[in-house]
Amino acid sequence: MTLGQKKKREFPTAFTVLFVILIFAAILTYIVPSGKFSRLTYDDATREFVITDHNDETKVVPATQSVLDNFNIQLDLSKFEDGSIKKPIAIPGTYVQIEQQPQGLVEVIKSPILGTMDSVDIMIFVLILGGVIGLVNKVGAFDAGIGALSKKTKGKEFILVILVFALTTFGGTTFGLAEETIAFYPILMPIFLISGFDAITCIAAIYMGSSIGTMFSTVNPFSVVIASNAAGISFTNGLVFRVIVLIVGSIITLAYMYWYTVKVKNDPTNSLVYDENEAIKERFLGDYNPDVVIEFTLRRKLIILVFTLAFIILVWGVAFGGWWFEEMSALFLGVAIIIMFLSGLSEKDSVNTFVDGAAELIGVVLTIGLARAINIIMDNGMISDTLLNYSINMVSGMSGSMFALAQLGVFSFLGFFIPSSSGLAVLTMPIMAPLADSVGLSRDVVINAYNWGQGLMSFITPTGLILVTLEMAGTTFNKWWKYIAPLMGIMAIYSIVALIISTFI
Repeated sequence: MTLGQKKKREFPTAFTVLFVILIFAAILTYIVPSGKFSRLTYDDATREFVITDHNDETKVVPATQSVLDNFNIQLDLSKFEDGSIKKPIAIPGTYVQIEQQPQGLVEVIKSPILGTMDSVDIMIFVLILGGVIGLVNKVGAFDAGIGALSKKTKGKEFILVILVFALTTFGGTTFGLAEETIAFYPILMPIFLISGFDAITCIAAIYMGSSIGTMFSTVNPFSVVIASNAAGISFTNGLVFRVIVLIVGSIITLAYMYWYTVKVKNDPTNSLVYDENEAIKERFLGDYNPDVVIEFTLRRKLIILVFTLAFIILVWGVAFGGWWFEEMSALFLGVAIIIMFLSGLSEKDSVNTFVDGAAELIGVVLTIGLARAINIIMDNGMISDTLLNYSINMVSGMSGSMFALAQLGVFSFLGFFIPSSSGLAVLTMPIMAPLADSVGLSRDVVINAYNWGQGLMSFITPTGLILVTLEMAGTTFNKWWKYIAPLMGIMAIYSIVALIISTFI
């Protein structure tokens, strides 16, 4: 570097971004007062309620409707008895400020370790997936399959974007497809790149598909259903309106994605990852050369078939079989063993290839643990309930549309600190939903504000999946921010308009 020549500034990696946020979260535990709501849990074995107060002292009371009424919990007892509500719910009016629980240097250093231990299930899944990808790449099945596919999609490439977006949106709105999409990037990224799209478009098709689906949930059991149950209403309330909002929101998002792809097609330098394209192609395409025809042999076809069937089974298992990462990891481990036999590789070569493939995703795995560390710091600092209490005080006394819009802002704010949709629903709905009664609004308006507010924040929430996704794709948050910020603004305005309309229905 010559004298006076400035070194090009690079945006920090996902690890640095998460660690900065981790330190910020720890600082908040010194500033925001610690506090807790008392919580009520239903014990289905004894058919009793267990009340846990701010001192973590418990008492058992009969599980009756009158007990719920005495605690101002406006829910039917049947919601607990039939298992609709399983998690502890916050009891309205019980917030108490407790002794400050600041998270110092020792806690900050320990939190990534605890985060890793707490996320080991998803980490194992990612490592096994990496091993499978390594095996499929080793035998040239991906390259042969991509070559065959690119010939059939030539001239109609955007259909691929529409198809992937539609499938992930459907998964998001019906069964909460989210973490499972991590498995899609290694298989879909090469196809998108060969089809002339950049990495941002692939991320958008997958990530924004599931995000729009979960944001505008229709029957997602992990958000709209559990939130409706916790609010004391049926999830079918307002369902038709939610379906319409989902369809329009999906069209808006696809139109934005199309605009970006056309801009990049006309001038490749308009790609937000233009300076990273070579590294990304090297990462996902390796030695692939479109001018070199790799024969799509029966062996390679069988391997691609097994790999594809695994994804179909995975979606079925998550949607209908009650699967989580234990079952998904077992599925792909089985797939790895089958591919080893089909590959024609030696035992030593097969195992080493699997291990090398897993090693490729170590960075993604560590990102997952660090993201979870942020949640641990905030949970241990006991500030989530305080933030909820502040939010309740802010919206109390508002009326009509202003109340609905304030709820949208509140849930966007809380969604940053509580990325779990089910956790946020159970914590907030027993308190927030009855506030709608006092201003003459239907409780499903609060459900919409919860879904759309938290969903909007999920586009960028570092404690969610976005940084893990970007690490998987090999790009940085600033590139994603430049892409998503305009769309996020559009969807915010759209959500506000839709929410105002819902207050008049």
